Amino acid sequence: MDNCIFCKIAKKEIPSKIVHEDDSFFAFLDIKPIVNGHTLIIPKRHFVNFLDMPSSLGSEMSDFIKRIAEIRINEGAEGFNLLMRNGKAAGQDVFHAHIHLIPRKSGDGISSLSV
Repeated sequence: MDNCIFCKIAKKEIPSKIVHEDDSFFAFLDIKPIVNGHTLIIPKRHFVNFLDMPSSLGSEMSDFIKRIAEIRINEGAEGFNLLMRNGKAAGQDVFHAHIHLIPRKSGDGISSLSV
């Protein structure tokens, strides 16, 4: 999509702080992080949301998310939350499928419901 900010980030037309990428997925730091290391994971191909993505990407996406989670754990996170908003009513504001990986530590003061 020509006007999609995440497509432009994946194509490196807009700068981002890259965490990791492979042929199908791209991970970069959120510009409004809830905590340090808050990472967005996107498919490089444009899909509006989870329902728009082909099921065939499921295990590949899962493996990619695990790689990013391991990076955060190796940096000192004790756990992590995964969040994906699908549709306007669910709070999705960028209509390119994306998952928030939010590193967590005991006592970080973040309620799972506030994420």
